[in-house]
Amino acid sequence: MTKYIGAVDQGTTSTRFIIFDHQGNIISVDQKEHEQIFPKPGWVEHDPHEIWMNTQDVIRGALTKAKLTGNDLSAIGITNQRETTVVWNKHTGKPYYNAIVWQCTRTHDICKDLIQQGGQDRFREKTGLPIATYFSGPKKKWLLDHIPEAKKDAMKGDALFGTMETWIIWWLTGGPNGGAHVTDVSNASRTMLMDLHTLKWDTEILSLLGIPIQSLPRIVSSSDNNPWGFTLKEGPLNSQVPVCGALGDQQSALMGQTCFEKGEAKNTYGTGCFLLLNTGTKPIQSKHGLITTLAYQISNQPPVYCLEGSIAIAGALVQWLRDNLSMIKTAKDIEPLALSVEDNGGVYCVPAFSGLYAPYWRQDARGVIAGLTRYVNKGHLARAVLEATAYQTKDIVDAMNKDSGVALTRLKVDGGMVFNNILMQFQSDILNVPVIRPKISETTALGAAYAAGLAVGVWENTDALKQYWAVDKIWESTMSNEKREKGYAGWKKAVERTLNWID
Repeated sequence: MTKYIGAVDQGTTSTRFIIFDHQGNIISVDQKEHEQIFPKPGWVEHDPHEIWMNTQDVIRGALTKAKLTGNDLSAIGITNQRETTVVWNKHTGKPYYNAIVWQCTRTHDICKDLIQQGGQDRFREKTGLPIATYFSGPKKKWLLDHIPEAKKDAMKGDALFGTMETWIIWWLTGGPNGGAHVTDVSNASRTMLMDLHTLKWDTEILSLLGIPIQSLPRIVSSSDNNPWGFTLKEGPLNSQVPVCGALGDQQSALMGQTCFEKGEAKNTYGTGCFLLLNTGTKPIQSKHGLITTLAYQISNQPPVYCLEGSIAIAGALVQWLRDNLSMIKTAKDIEPLALSVEDNGGVYCVPAFSGLYAPYWRQDARGVIAGLTRYVNKGHLARAVLEATAYQTKDIVDAMNKDSGVALTRLKVDGGMVFNNILMQFQSDILNVPVIRPKISETTALGAAYAAGLAVGVWENTDALKQYWAVDKIWESTMSNEKREKGYAGWKKAVERTLNWID
């Protein structure tokens, strides 16, 4: 009987369940969006219960579409929006508050105080991260500071913290009835609470933030040949399937792109945009605004590290154009609108909606549209919106080239925006390197499937996975150096206009 691998892809805007075969081909997929909650400017929340209900629905939906049952799956992997943080009662499974999303800026004051006491990089040597609202640790502190019941129960050991893969794994493996409370090294490295070198929670930082260690999940390998638990016969799979693979979404895409060699890089174009460079089994501290993070760990093998450039707003800027300005009806409409003009008309859009992430790390920044004249129309604005993602990526690549000492020669890409030809061509033009899209573009879910499959022996090792990666399309640069330099100079001027907006 043919066996398949299932992957839960719990993203920022939706949850999917994808079933893959042994060659990494998609057999079936089901997807459900969840509500985006904006209680105040800069605040972003999700309903964890809604996400768990959607997870169950899409698992059943994908199995039904494929005419399969849980018994047809060898294992389950999970990939997730990384820094989004939830706290819940271990006896009831009830969240004390909505999940605080990675984009949320409510922890600005907490981060500001931490920076004033010891500088933005005070934890960087241990954690690889600057102090920023992006990461989970300050979110956990905010929840404890503002939800008295959560704080009381956390001190007693009755409240559990986790990012979204922890929440999903806990429910999949039993919930209040013995569910596994775990997080993999890639997600743990995004909390600002884990020591990069020991792969353990750092007690000094926990003490400083007032976070009880008993509330935190056990840190495990991304691909673990000792399953954390099994799905329940009365659950959405109606059978006992090992749950043994988990990766943060960007690290999962790195694995899905088979970037297993030192020096290989990929960029994912989703809600945000994330460029990761495999740096091998030793962490490299960035001197140019990138972050050092765990790429993955396979069972008991040495962990693999990467440098990452994180961009908060990429596809979300297209959504903003659609939902807030009603300039387009669907995300796909932006491409023909951008094609209606020859260039950006001198307009730049810098989407610092949540401040600027790498390589700037400026929480005081806010978004701007610069260079407006009476000549400009909505086509120019549409093109500026697409170009913003490519320019932000160039900021990251320039920093990465400096940190690594090796110039990027090609860029593997994935995510929803890679089917926009204008964006991909402009990305190649502005970087002056080939941009390569693989045939299997669902690399985030595929990476989680690979992690789970490696754990149970569906694939022998990472070398066995490389044969399934193949090129779908390559974009080559056609832009002159003069035009490239002029365009990028305009972008840097626009970025300057975003700074010092918030006191």
